[in-house]
Amino acid sequence: MNRDSYLQKLVRRMHNGMVKVVTGIRRSGKTYLLFSIFYEYLLKKGIREDHIILVALDDFANKELRNPDALYQYVKSQITDEKMYYILLDEVQMVSEFEDVLNGFLHIPNADTYVTGSNAKFLSKDIITEFRGRGDQIHLYPLSFAEFFHEYDGSRESAWREYSLYGGLPKIYTMSAPQDKASYLESIFLETYLRDILERNDVRNPAELSELLDYLASGIGCLSNPKKLSDTFKSVKHVSIHPDTVQTYLGYFEDSFLISRAVRYDIKGKKYFNTPCKYYFSDIGLRNARLHFRQYEETHIMENIIYNELLIRGYSVDVGMVEHTERTANDKKIQNPLEVVFVCNKGYERLYIQSALNLPTAEKQAQEMRPLLSIKDSFKKLVIVGGLQPTYMTEDGVLVQNLFDFLLENDE
Repeated sequence: MNRDSYLQKLVRRMHNGMVKVVTGIRRSGKTYLLFSIFYEYLLKKGIREDHIILVALDDFANKELRNPDALYQYVKSQITDEKMYYILLDEVQMVSEFEDVLNGFLHIPNADTYVTGSNAKFLSKDIITEFRGRGDQIHLYPLSFAEFFHEYDGSRESAWREYSLYGGLPKIYTMSAPQDKASYLESIFLETYLRDILERNDVRNPAELSELLDYLASGIGCLSNPKKLSDTFKSVKHVSIHPDTVQTYLGYFEDSFLISRAVRYDIKGKKYFNTPCKYYFSDIGLRNARLHFRQYEETHIMENIIYNELLIRGYSVDVGMVEHTERTANDKKIQNPLEVVFVCNKGYERLYIQSALNLPTAEKQAQEMRPLLSIKDSFKKLVIVGGLQPTYMTEDGVLVQNLFDFLLENDE
């Protein structure tokens, strides 16, 4: 599997005097990136094998190296000259006091250190603080649609059906039978992601947390907040869960990279609102598995996949809100807030996006255009449309782009 964009991120960070930390949701391919792709790159660049120190700490053969002193001394013993050495450690969280060990490696002038990990700390968004400002994070996402399609033998349409159902965890695409893919996703959700969250945070009521995950999976792309979710529990399940508890659970999901949150942004007022916000799953296959593949709404799934694609491309993504002036029947002006699905920022670049499964009528097109045309700045405005809708530019300067053209535009 080619993950060249992530390899280039590692290459750009070589010899920067920091610990390179590969983070990401479990089973997204962190080990493969470091121990196969990056390792092969170093060899092709002429680095001798004995100058690449590989330690898989989850391997029973390396059990003794889980002791911090033993690991540090082992790595030091491998460095026998003044040439550059590359330290590649997998599952480094299995070492107690690993932060001190890694900081120790930073004091070796001819060592460049790269690590992956899968426990609470390494799946935490605060991981870089563990290295006192000397950690550099490379966040690895599940396969994008372009990465998947690059290896797929079939049409874009059939690839989309496969990807939008089973997602982008690399292991999925070593399986051919649909029932095997479904079983794998359902199993790892329970045995890996959910168990990790429960054990890591010592959750006292796992049933409540599990139910909350179901609500989030069922309502991807819907505005929500802890109070609304708490009220849902009370009305549907007749169970009282305090909004603060809901907020805590949401934080657990975000810290594990299982879900991601998009907050609301007032485009004209230039201010943020913490609630309500939208939640999306980092892998759509895991979301579908959580619902046992019984709730396949392509509109919301498409929106979730576009959101993830924007994150992969390095954008920060918010949910936009813009005031639109309308006249009533008696010619009074009223302000009507309209939603812009995504407001995307990267440096000085900004992009406004609407997502529509199709635009069957002029009325539907006008509905999608209205929020974008209410924004008076000159940043790019885009409507992404599914199906066979051709890409074109409107007279008002809005790009209507086919979903495949958008998802594959950096792959051509």
